[in-house]
Amino acid sequence: MLSILIPTYNYNCVRLVRDLQEQTSRAEIEYEIIVADDASPNHSHKEKNREINTLPHCRLIELKENVGRARIRNQLADEAQYPWLLFIDCDAEVISPTFIADYLRHTDAEVICGGLCHTDALPSPTVSLRYAYEKQADKRRAAKYRNRQPYEQFTPFNFCIRHDIFQTIRFDDSVCNYGHEDTLFGIELMHRQARIRHIDNPLRHAGLESNECFLEKTRMALRNLAIMEDSMLGHSSLLNAYTLLQRLRITKHFARWFTKKEESITAHLIGSTPPLWIFSLYKLGYYCKLKMRLEQR
Repeated sequence: MLSILIPTYNYNCVRLVRDLQEQTSRAEIEYEIIVADDASPNHSHKEKNREINTLPHCRLIELKENVGRARIRNQLADEAQYPWLLFIDCDAEVISPTFIADYLRHTDAEVICGGLCHTDALPSPTVSLRYAYEKQADKRRAAKYRNRQPYEQFTPFNFCIRHDIFQTIRFDDSVCNYGHEDTLFGIELMHRQARIRHIDNPLRHAGLESNECFLEKTRMALRNLAIMEDSMLGHSSLLNAYTLLQRLRITKHFARWFTKKEESITAHLIGSTPPLWIFSLYKLGYYCKLKMRLEQR
């Protein structure tokens, strides 16, 4: 009945698989747990994850080349045999003893989104930017808020979907790098008018990146956004801000100002207490600079 699908990269997810396997066994349903390693270069994590093959109804697939976040999810769906797919990111932690049972109560919908949350305490000053960003977002992650804009609030971190519905949409595997493949999937769900329901069934996000790594992933996502801009219009607050600057005819002025200040802005963001308003400024400035360079080619 249920295929639990976990893409992983340089992460030990044995504890996650054990917790899910225990709960799903108690639910007394047919199930499988498939983990796909996206050609992780960290051999220690790969070796530890091979323990998954020893667990009942669980298996590990090791890809020989890195295919990216979108394509690996599509490949996992192709491997799955059951009518429901539960996608979970590898750096999730199960915090509810009824996590699986709570999903099974909502199969009258076609897509069910459980949500995510974070610890109350900052794990380390080195991850302060991602932590502050996510904790601010946690305030709007209760199901009652997400259901007001169900498609815009879609995230692939923790969601369940009917297998047949997924195969008519799939993740856009032309998006090879990090960023916005989830937004495109939510847009497709909206176009197809899929019955989507958000519930309060979160997993804890444990794999927070360092400030430097998160900034690099942010830049990667902004480069993706520039490529898929036409598809994202009306679905991105950053694009809304950029469009406003375009109307005011100041995008190039803003880009030049950002180029001069980028180093000092970055220094604020990699510190132990990064202000989120500066992070918003950084994203808009970087996008303006990126667009100006693309237009000059």
